[in-house]
Amino acid sequence: MPGGRRRRPLALLSGRRILLSMSSQSERRVSFDIEIANVFELGPGEDLDEYGPFDISCAAAADDHGEIVHWTSTAPDGSFANHLDVTTAHEMLSWLREEQLSGARLFAWNGLSFDLRWIGVAAQDVDLAAEVALDLYDPMFQFFVQRGFPVGLAKVAGGLGVSETKLMDGADAPVQWAQGNHQLVLDYVAGDCRITDAVVARIEETGGVTWRTSRGTLSTEPMPQLKQIRALLDAPEPDTSWMDAPLPRSKFTSWLP
Repeated sequence: MPGGRRRRPLALLSGRRILLSMSSQSERRVSFDIEIANVFELGPGEDLDEYGPFDISCAAAADDHGEIVHWTSTAPDGSFANHLDVTTAHEMLSWLREEQLSGARLFAWNGLSFDLRWIGVAAQDVDLAAEVALDLYDPMFQFFVQRGFPVGLAKVAGGLGVSETKLMDGADAPVQWAQGNHQLVLDYVAGDCRITDAVVARIEETGGVTWRTSRGTLSTEPMPQLKQIRALLDAPEPDTSWMDAPLPRSKFTSWLP
């Protein structure tokens, strides 16, 4: 039956904490991702965040041993609900915090600006989302802090030679969920978690972020140590004088209480 917290195979596991692997917590990486339920057709240059707050159709987490947990909610007829209810969203948020407090390193690509912000809204607990955010490892935000512009997960995965690719474009996931293709979206969000973990592993192996630029060339930014958000908030601003309209750091952090 749909709903609640799930581990592959997708049998409902409720009322107890799921251990993702048998390795020690201090050695574990846990990556997570969400998918929104709202369908938009963005124009050129439009910012998705301007349409928030968003409903979350489903979410997932994966550890560095490949174990997957999903979160979904259940409609009155027993099918998958259109979006997570407050209880399920808060359960996910609490689970993420428990993982951190147990010693696991929690990762998300652009998780500070997007995932945790909107999980906090969906769970009606922005304060708890902020606690998770401060201890989060977000390589995309760290890259932004160093270079002054964001970079997409797919471009970095390609640059670092990560073999797994996205199952679809992110904008297609809300459409597929609304059409009832729930398993496809569940596979997609789990795949993004696996890609994030593989990218993190490669960054730590190589000591840098390598990405494929818009010109098709490869470029690398040194990143010898991945840092938690709290260690990045007061980092010096990079030189963005060459940009026409540089993004302010507050775009990523303004929601933090």
